[in-house]
Amino acid sequence: MAIAKAERLMNLALCLLGTRRPLSKRELRGSIEAYLEAGTDDSFNRMFERDKEDLRELGLVIETVENLDGETGYLARRDSNRLPAITLDAEEAAALGLAAKVWQQARLAGAASGALQKLRAAGMPEAEDAYEAHHSALEPRIPVHEAAFEPLMLACRDRRPVIFDYRKANAARPEQRQVEPWTLECWRGHWYLAGWDRDRGAERVFRLSRITGRVRSRNGVFTAPVPDVVTVRETVETWAGETATRSALIKLRSGCGYPLRSRALSSRELGNGWDELEIPYGHGLDAWLVEFGPDVVVLEPADLRADVVERLRAVAKG
Repeated sequence: MAIAKAERLMNLALCLLGTRRPLSKRELRGSIEAYLEAGTDDSFNRMFERDKEDLRELGLVIETVENLDGETGYLARRDSNRLPAITLDAEEAAALGLAAKVWQQARLAGAASGALQKLRAAGMPEAEDAYEAHHSALEPRIPVHEAAFEPLMLACRDRRPVIFDYRKANAARPEQRQVEPWTLECWRGHWYLAGWDRDRGAERVFRLSRITGRVRSRNGVFTAPVPDVVTVRETVETWAGETATRSALIKLRSGCGYPLRSRALSSRELGNGWDELEIPYGHGLDAWLVEFGPDVVVLEPADLRADVVERLRAVAKG
């Protein structure tokens, strides 16, 4: 739904920018496919008026002109909508180049590449890359493999509620969730959605890899206030296990679990192919440990061990 609206707005903007004379509603309706599909004149008029105001909020200057016959026409003059000269220093250009490299999901990669080409054509300085000549194997990337990423990203942008099926780590079957999405965060190589869970009446964080099926958008406005960005990011980190309140003792198979080893407070060899690690213990650690399967054994505390065993049993049941 969000993608269809974006395409409709783009088509309307192109029509208004590409004309030398004002276009009437009738002409615009005949030129844009989404308007042709509008069932009645009233539905078209409401859609057009919303789209026109959305484009104005985005900064497009749309003029309203009345012809000799009294018919109202619309156009967006290019001289009124021309961007000012782009002035970026080397650091800003480097930041834009890095941002374009970060995304490797197909649809976003194409948009980022095209935007960079336009900026460079407009005079953006080329960023010097000290590693380019050496063909460094290290390149910053944020992988996006989950099908839920793009519809959730658009829902966050458009402030649109969504419905999806979500399987918790300790549940055998997914449950339907009605969520007001706030933001997406990447943490430890996984994407998380932070938002307001309508059914539970509370803030929740969902891991995208546990969303099953299709993400469906819904009409309507948010019922809960959206917190500031900093608060949301802190919540994502807390729910994902970043905030540690105590420590845990685990056995880890030798040569495995390097993310766990990097966070270890202490470690020692036990022999027979096992090491003992003391790691920070915060909310979400049990779900993280389950991902390492038989390579991890929780020694203490007892409640963490019980949580991990429960999650493993739920996974085994399917």
